[in-house]
Amino acid sequence: MLTQHLTGRTAFAAFALIACTALPATALANEHDHHDEHEHEHEHEHHAHAQDKRVNPAISLVLNGTYTNLSKDPAQWQISGFVPGGEEVGPGSRGFSLGESELTLSAHIDQWLYGALTVAVTPEDEIETEEAFIETTALPGGLRLKAGRFLGAVGHLNAQHAHTWDFVDAPLTHQAFFGGHYRQEGVQGTWRLPTERFIELGAELGRGSSFPGHDEGSRNGAGAITLTAHTGGELGHSHSWRAGASWLQTRAQDRPWETTDAFDTEVSNAFTGRSRMWVLDGVWKWAPHGHRGRSFKLQGEYFRRVESGELNYDLDGASAGPLSDAYRSRQSGWYLQGVYQFAPGWRVGLRQDRLDPGTVKLAGNSDNLLASQHAPRRSSVMLDWGPAENQRWRLQLSRDHAQEGVKDTQVYLQYQVNLGALRAHSH
Repeated sequence: MLTQHLTGRTAFAAFALIACTALPATALANEHDHHDEHEHEHEHEHHAHAQDKRVNPAISLVLNGTYTNLSKDPAQWQISGFVPGGEEVGPGSRGFSLGESELTLSAHIDQWLYGALTVAVTPEDEIETEEAFIETTALPGGLRLKAGRFLGAVGHLNAQHAHTWDFVDAPLTHQAFFGGHYRQEGVQGTWRLPTERFIELGAELGRGSSFPGHDEGSRNGAGAITLTAHTGGELGHSHSWRAGASWLQTRAQDRPWETTDAFDTEVSNAFTGRSRMWVLDGVWKWAPHGHRGRSFKLQGEYFRRVESGELNYDLDGASAGPLSDAYRSRQSGWYLQGVYQFAPGWRVGLRQDRLDPGTVKLAGNSDNLLASQHAPRRSSVMLDWGPAENQRWRLQLSRDHAQEGVKDTQVYLQYQVNLGALRAHSH
């Protein structure tokens, strides 16, 4: 993934300068309300775009902080049996830390185009570009096009920014298969069919540099393609639902992978080949006659990934390599979560994550690298409170069994404060 970043004091100075010079005196808005009823999605985005016209550009600042208590050393954390996917995996660092705080600038460019830029300050004191895209607003026939860098529309959760999640961290599925967040640099097209029931088809064509792909700019053509289909509707006055299927194919060129081999030696490896993924997602929501005091949301996704290509083991010759041979894997996973709002501002949630190591064929490298049959899993419970529309406080407890033979008890206390203009998120 191409990410331009600054570090240390330079990062904070730049972020503060952008915020202080650009942030207008706009009303506080709640970006954590999850408007994922399909019948109102486009109307909600149109309302947000109309707000942007009054402030050009509209500014949204999300401040996020976390206190983390872990029973095991986070530096040793891993998902056994799965190739690690980058820096956005793991339980985070112990103690107090800055979460991923975001600054978004968005506006209408003209009557045809809308543009948005989201930059984030990471816990490592880096500034990186989360999204930077332009999007059409007035194409006929329910068509919409987007170009630039954006969160890929694979499944349900990936297209949402972290501050809109119902839990502190991403499910194990997203950490194992996407490295946290799958971003696309390219073009996206969606078509909302002219039917009474909500039906939307989509496609993405992009560079494919984000995990599980990997590209250092060596090819001219597209490295990743995504196809999506979603449908949904309402059942009476109290229920709504959404279901979908996604398919992702991407290519990896020398995707790096560091691990401990069968001889207990740290080795550097690289994978070159094709990665294909199928995702099923579903959401069901209940709110008695639309009442905001009580509601319930059930959400889940199932992932299946197949990778095939060549594995280059021990590139530096630190152990028994280097050695290149065939590699093939079939792995899957799922998560299921429910969130119940029992009083205005108060919610409780439960999430279950599980991964299936499936089959991993290492050919000539089977004696050098051990394929674990451990099935990583995790259970999480959370309680959060939103005393006002612009803030949320969350307590989360997780029992993590991602690493074979290790049980990690994880406790999080998180705050989120939203400042500035409302920017719609398609959930």
